Amino acid sequence: MNNKALGQLSGLAGSLVAESLITAEQAAEAQRQASIERMHFVQYLVEKDNVDGRRLAELTSQEFGLPLFDIATLNTGAIPVSLVDIGLIKKHRALPLLHHGDRLFVAVSDPTNLAALEEIKFHTGINTDAVLVEETALGMALATLAESQDALSNGLTDLDASYLDDIDIVSSEETPDDDGGESIDETPIVRFVNKVLIDAIKQGASDIHFEPYEHSYRVRFRTDGILEEMVKPPRNLAPRLAARLKVMSQMDISERRLPQDGRIQMKLSRNRAIDFRVNTLPTLYGEKIVLRILDPGSAKMGIDALGYEPYQKDMYLKVLNQPQGMVLVTGPTGSGKTVSLYTGLNILNTPERNISTAEDPVEINLDGVNQVHVNAKVGLNFAEALRSFLRQDPDVIMVGEIRDLETAEIAIKAAQTGHLVLSTLHTNSASETITRLLNMGVPAFNVASSVNLIIAQRLARRLCKVCSVPANDIPHATLLEEGFTEDMLVDATIMSPVGCKQCNAGYKGRVGIYEAVKITPSIAKLIMEEGNSMQISAQARAEGFHDLRIAALKKVAQGMTSLEEANRITVD
Repeated sequence: MNNKALGQLSGLAGSLVAESLITAEQAAEAQRQASIERMHFVQYLVEKDNVDGRRLAELTSQEFGLPLFDIATLNTGAIPVSLVDIGLIKKHRALPLLHHGDRLFVAVSDPTNLAALEEIKFHTGINTDAVLVEETALGMALATLAESQDALSNGLTDLDASYLDDIDIVSSEETPDDDGGESIDETPIVRFVNKVLIDAIKQGASDIHFEPYEHSYRVRFRTDGILEEMVKPPRNLAPRLAARLKVMSQMDISERRLPQDGRIQMKLSRNRAIDFRVNTLPTLYGEKIVLRILDPGSAKMGIDALGYEPYQKDMYLKVLNQPQGMVLVTGPTGSGKTVSLYTGLNILNTPERNISTAEDPVEINLDGVNQVHVNAKVGLNFAEALRSFLRQDPDVIMVGEIRDLETAEIAIKAAQTGHLVLSTLHTNSASETITRLLNMGVPAFNVASSVNLIIAQRLARRLCKVCSVPANDIPHATLLEEGFTEDMLVDATIMSPVGCKQCNAGYKGRVGIYEAVKITPSIAKLIMEEGNSMQISAQARAEGFHDLRIAALKKVAQGMTSLEEANRITVD
């Protein structure tokens, strides 16, 4: 090629020819073919002509006086990809690296690609500066970004994509979801989050965990009480996922230093809606967000579905029909206390009764029940709400949790003056609930005279009916050592988990394990004498009230759960 033809080459091509990296003929052919194949000139040279990408980048850096940046050293989690539409990034092979003040630094392998910088500046409204990177490294970074978009599009399961578009999500104030800006309401992020929520509901999960770490990000479901990792989105999407969830739950997107609480309502159909209680927690590597799934249908499934033994069910129903007294449900977080209380409220919810509840927060909405969300920031705590209830002609009062002496005293006063009071405590057994109230400072006489029934409970994973098999390999002596009695083993059907496509490691669903203790005259006498929890527990067993261990073993003998599961949730 003559000097005239060489002079017709573009600036970068001419420089490369002058430096003998490629010939003039190669340069001209590369320009022509790159135009035909709609590729960038540098990309074509590296991919088609096998030009050394590193050497090409070094010469380009010298020619244009730009520093050469090693994109492999960049923390991908800090890349502000949400500022630039993914279509522009792919079109121009230009990757935003850093947004600082009024400047956006964009990685390119060809600094003559001025159209990319101008179009990105136009769409973002931010001045752009080119940062030179090696073409091969840029291609790898763009491929990683494309994979992250594919991961969001693919989601967790093979749900019909059109189904996700029809999901109606509103905030706790039941206002239409506002995306809060184009950078948050990007279709892949929106569809991925919707897909996670739908999959969690379909799987029967109780909680969803969005968790950022230094080099990874994971989404876990708690199903049947056990956490399981479901998907690992790219780490650099953590801020966008957090922003989307915070917008949906009406939180402050700009606040990342303090925990926040919110609520999401997902309308699956005209007659069914699922609520999500949302909490954010600032961690070392970003905001962890946990969603508690609240299905109003769980409060209406009926007492028969909860797993009470017949005598326990009869005691609960009998106490609910009494005009006054107190029912306490106790157990650790996630033991099903809320469902037990709401099931009782649903039974009591008739036009003849005035029912008021104080909750933190209100988890399930019940028509016909006056529910109050306590707010300590404005002075509305449990005690203050109870005082107001007593001035509103109540029949039934539900207190979300008795946490202090003031709340306990008002609740007991209400139970002694013609009201039925339902509440919870965080204790491990029925006997420990009594000693907890005494330790708070409640007089023994008030406890003995006001508390009618205490229910301590746990939730055990229910064996899959499809794949569970008889556990014939457990020796009879071992079963007796575990706590079974000979009477319990007469007609026992002890089963073991296997695992199949219909279940999760051999289990599907959960069943309640209950210790229901009625305050009988003998137990009331022990309370008055300030007996300890072991004495009260022994008296309860003597009167025929099963403790949690025996209750769990009964479910094992009935083939509902496994011995391993009973050992996991109870202590002999």
